This record gives sequence, structure tokens and C-alpha cells, in this order.
Amino acid sequence: MVNRPHVLIVEDEASQREILAYNLEAEGFAVTRAETGDEALTLFSETPPDIVVLDWMLPGVSGIEICRQLKRRDASCEVPIIMLSARTEEGDRVRGLETGADDYVTKPYSVAELMARVRAQLRRTRPSVVGQALSYADLTLDPETYRVHRGDREVKLGPTEFRLLSTLMEKPGRVLTREQLLDRVWGRDIFVDSRTVDVHVGRLRKALGRHGGDDLIRTVRGAGYSLG
Repeated sequence: MVNRPHVLIVEDEASQREILAYNLEAEGFAVTRAETGDEALTLFSETPPDIVVLDWMLPGVSGIEICRQLKRRDASCEVPIIMLSARTEEGDRVRGLETGADDYVTKPYSVAELMARVRAQLRRTRPSVVGQALSYADLTLDPETYRVHRGDREVKLGPTEFRLLSTLMEKPGRVLTREQLLDRVWGRDIFVDSRTVDVHVGRLRKALGRHGGDDLIRTVRGAGYSLG
């Protein structure tokens, strides 16, 4: 199946952090925890998440500064950030959003509402990991039923090729490097040679073109692959 969506929680209050982690894991998310801003930046670099839930008030580097740094980097600027804060003034909310936060939730908050906001952000950036069907040209992919169709024909794919296609279909036209595909499809905890990506792209191409049609996967020399 498609890899579980990965959430980085940055919260210095242990009880709040564990409540969030418990509820997210119960909903099928993979969770990484950080207590400080510096730890969050390190963990983000080691294992890039699909979304960040970030507390404003942190010891040392503030949540606002962490948000600013992540949104300035090419590798992390598209990862959605939901900022948590006890600050309820309109000016604080505006400041958080202008810094780059994609959503702003005031404390105390409803855990159910926060879960909904997490899923809403992921539907925008990683739709397949929350079960949303994808389509491009004559291709459709349904992560819930684990089926791919090209036109009116079903395309049979192995688990790795399915994850690879869903990753490419989330961002048509965007070039993903082999390293990015390794992270998304195989995960950072598994050592796989980057040439393995080429092998599985070849298998995916063969499966998609079995009954004819244009080759929808573009190879960008020295960079990686894209759909379309």
C-alpha cells in the first residue's frame, strides 16, 4: 500500500505531544516527535515529513523562526505547517500565517478538529496518502481499492510500482530526483541503491504501455523523473 503519511510534531509540553502522537498514530499516521526547534530541524533533514504540527512557544528557537526557516528552503517549502499557539489575538494569527504557516490553531483545541485540519492539508499536498483518487491524462489511481486504470483497461502493478506511480501522479510535471523517490517510495529506513529507482521506473513504463498509448513518464537526464 501507499506509505503512511508522516507527521512531525514539534511540541515541548510532553503531555500535549503524547496526546497528539497517540491520536495521529491511531488514525494511521507515522509520527516523529521533537521537543525543541533545533531538534525539529535535525529530524526534518533526516526524515522529511509530509506535514509539520508546530508549537509557537518553544525553548530556544521559536516556532515562528522554525516556520520561517523551513519555508525558505527549497527542500521543505512545500511541506504544510500547522501552527499551534495559545496566542488568540488576530495580529498573532496574521503573523503566523504571514511567516508561512499553512494553518493556525489556537489552544486549547479540539483534537478531532486538528486531525481534520491535518487531513485537509494532506489532501492538498499528498492526496494519495489520505485515500484520495488521482488522475492524469487517461490514468486513474485509487489508493483505497489499490487499482490503476488506463482508459478502460486495468493496469496490474506490484506494490513498489504502485507507490512510485502514486508519488509521480501527486505532482504531474514536477521533476523528482532519485533520492526524493527513494524517500517517498522506499523510505529512509531502508537502504536501496538509487539505480533501483531506474529498474522500477522501467517496470512501471512497461506496465503502463502494455496496451499502447504515449509514454507518460519523462526522464530528465541528470535530474530524475516526472509524469507528463
